[in-house]
Amino acid sequence: MLPELKVREALYEETYLSNAYMVILKNYSLKSYNTFGLDTKAANLLKVQSVTDLKQGLKLSYQPVFILGGGSNMLLTQDIAGLVIKNEIKGIDLIEETETTVTLSIGGGENWHELVLWAIAHNYGGIENLSLIPGTVGASPIQNIGAYGVELKDVFIKLEAINIATRRKKTFSKKACQFGYRDSVFKKRLKGQYFITKVFLQLTKKHHQLNMDYGAIKTHLADNGIDQPTIKNISDAVIAIRSSKLPDPAELGNSGSFFKNPEITRTHFEQLQQQFPHIVSYDLPNGKVKVPAGWLIEQDGWKGKKIGNTGAHAKQALVLVNYGDATGAEVKRLAFDIIASVKQKFGISLTAEVNII
Repeated sequence: MLPELKVREALYEETYLSNAYMVILKNYSLKSYNTFGLDTKAANLLKVQSVTDLKQGLKLSYQPVFILGGGSNMLLTQDIAGLVIKNEIKGIDLIEETETTVTLSIGGGENWHELVLWAIAHNYGGIENLSLIPGTVGASPIQNIGAYGVELKDVFIKLEAINIATRRKKTFSKKACQFGYRDSVFKKRLKGQYFITKVFLQLTKKHHQLNMDYGAIKTHLADNGIDQPTIKNISDAVIAIRSSKLPDPAELGNSGSFFKNPEITRTHFEQLQQQFPHIVSYDLPNGKVKVPAGWLIEQDGWKGKKIGNTGAHAKQALVLVNYGDATGAEVKRLAFDIIASVKQKFGISLTAEVNII
């Protein structure tokens, strides 16, 4: 039985007072809590640093409940009613070790990129290709984050989560998460129903399997005279490549890749290839063809195009940006205009990777 905590409402930032109060921040701006830098407000904001904090918060009468991690994969188009709970549950623990692998338990509120750097410092391999992906560890399974030929599911073991309605803990295996391309059961059937408190990953201690076949990693390594790369070399290459193409959210609001790379049939691709001989593509094991969304958007004339306070980034058309005073509604309109335009030109329907709220 959890001890009852008093609720202290505040109109400004406060800290926990010896766990005697839960501090609820009223009408609180989320501008610094979403990477688009959109000035939407939470009617009530609670920061939780433990499962106990979370369960106490879920007992409150504020409804509905909205879970906030790093705010890096969302487009806020409106103020958030009810209760926003920000995941600040930290901790990295080594729970199992063999001669070649380690299994880690990571708090859902840990910063993903900082976890990657921590792993590399300990010579734990498997997530170096996922360097510089913004967001929290707890959000990573929802999206099944991926980059440069690696996805979270490749190292994922299980996760622990709290059911928002019942406040009961549940463990999800890899199979139960139903991972897909930038997808999971938490984006579909169980959307908004669970708060992820811990994620368990298995990384390698030695004999690391380096993935260098995607993007410009090999070229970057060669240009820097690296012929026997380490996991740190791979991470450094990914960071350099991403930094050269993607704007820093601290300087220009964005949420990274806004759209998923579409998969089309071989027949459709061959038809497009006749019309667009230089179309970029990747063959998939299921017989379909993946076409980069960024290429489609660029070929359709959106790259670098600015509309009001938003636009498609000049270096990477896949990234929609906030030039300073954009609203979520403006960015959403741009996204839907791009979807309609690409559909008309190529017959391909783009879908948002970002969660539009």
